[in-house]
Amino acid sequence: MAEAKEHVDVLIVGAGLSGIGAGYHLQAKCPGKSYVILEGRDCIGGTWDLFRYPGIRSDSDMFTLGYSFKPWTDPKAIADGPQILNYVRETAAENGIAKHIRFRHRVKRAAWSTSDARWTVEAERITGEDATEVVRFTCNFLFMCSGYYKYEAGYTPEFKGAADFAGRIVHPQKWTEDIDYAGKRVVVIGSGATAVTLVPELAKKAAQVTMLQRSPTYVVSRPAQDPVANKLRRNLPARLAYHLIRWRNVMWGMFFFQLSRRRPAKVKDLILKGVQMALGPDYDVATHFTPRYNPWDQRLCLVPDGDLFKAIREQRASVVTSEIDNFTRDGIRLKDGRELAADIIVTATGLVLQVVGGLEISVDGRAVDFANTLTYKGMMYADVPNMASAFGYTNASWTLKCDLTCEYVCRLINYMDRHNFRQCMPHNDDPTITAQPSLDFTSGYVQRSVAKMPKQGSKQPWRLYQNYALDIVSLRFGRIDDGVMQYS
Repeated sequence: MAEAKEHVDVLIVGAGLSGIGAGYHLQAKCPGKSYVILEGRDCIGGTWDLFRYPGIRSDSDMFTLGYSFKPWTDPKAIADGPQILNYVRETAAENGIAKHIRFRHRVKRAAWSTSDARWTVEAERITGEDATEVVRFTCNFLFMCSGYYKYEAGYTPEFKGAADFAGRIVHPQKWTEDIDYAGKRVVVIGSGATAVTLVPELAKKAAQVTMLQRSPTYVVSRPAQDPVANKLRRNLPARLAYHLIRWRNVMWGMFFFQLSRRRPAKVKDLILKGVQMALGPDYDVATHFTPRYNPWDQRLCLVPDGDLFKAIREQRASVVTSEIDNFTRDGIRLKDGRELAADIIVTATGLVLQVVGGLEISVDGRAVDFANTLTYKGMMYADVPNMASAFGYTNASWTLKCDLTCEYVCRLINYMDRHNFRQCMPHNDDPTITAQPSLDFTSGYVQRSVAKMPKQGSKQPWRLYQNYALDIVSLRFGRIDDGVMQYS
């Protein structure tokens, strides 16, 4: 390997929501540490800059998706993509984080050397349209904030006859500004968060929008503005109001998740009654909005102010539940014989999950196979030293877990400094711990990739709780030297 051009204490990969949060926490809690953020694209924002499809928004409220240290001040609790992007960029600008970012640096591999107690990280720096050069950095700690899916392309199944379709086929991850859907017939394939966001937005201009789903998803309406939150903010200091609302939303989310696990039939009944009320007594909720699984076996879909239901009621949008036989010149033929006419087909068919941004990682020359690796506290990996990943919750807002992960990484770095340790590495020597899938979601995008994902263990600290309150106890107040983390 050629000489590294720069050494930093901490190297962060990714300048999205997680990476900017990591930069803030490092500056605040480890002020003596040097750091750099490597970002493959040419701007800050990650997901919130990548996705440009109409109506892009969060499916979490901003009081829990926002950072713990920066109150969300907009009246809208369910924010759109540009608002969230602005919030992330504002955080970077206010805290001087932007100057630590190296844009157009696609990280490819990282190699740990125990004798040097450091990582050598190799990135491709994009210098021109098709030109790149390899650059190397060394660091004492590697912090992966690169998200959980592949940025290059989303997941699109093979559709028979796709080449015959005369119109345009687009995956939402690849949406471009030149797509004109005004007055057109649009079919959106899918029933997840992206589909339920796209349909009401496209319906504002399109001639007709059809959401074509193989099977339904649970859809819950929620006000885009939170009146209680806005009242509290008028009467209390901003930070206090923010934390009160944040905790109320966290507790409500945890309660609803636990209720879904313990009394699924009751929660299912509640959700479906809400949908029936929104769509009227004659709508066939049993066919189009009643999933085959229990609530929270997959992520619930959130529609602010019931916008999807409104579009269906006003007949600007419709839902078809059936399977695709093939694409034709003029649209889609279904297995039940029906045909859907379309000028544009949007494949909202999911993401491609990947571990640690698809990096090749080796420890002392041994390649790390993450599919056979246990995760420690949901953020570090067995027998991989000085490396952590920011990975959010599947049943709550992403940032809640990322903030705690950043706090823990800072505690860990400071603990090592106080005791003159150069290496920390979680190691399992308990033979009674069994490996289990880390994600227990039945969603297609999870099931397609679950075999490649790291595993969780059957007990602490290898077990994932997906529970913010338990994680606060473990990550903010738990012992750094717990007998599992080995220091040297």
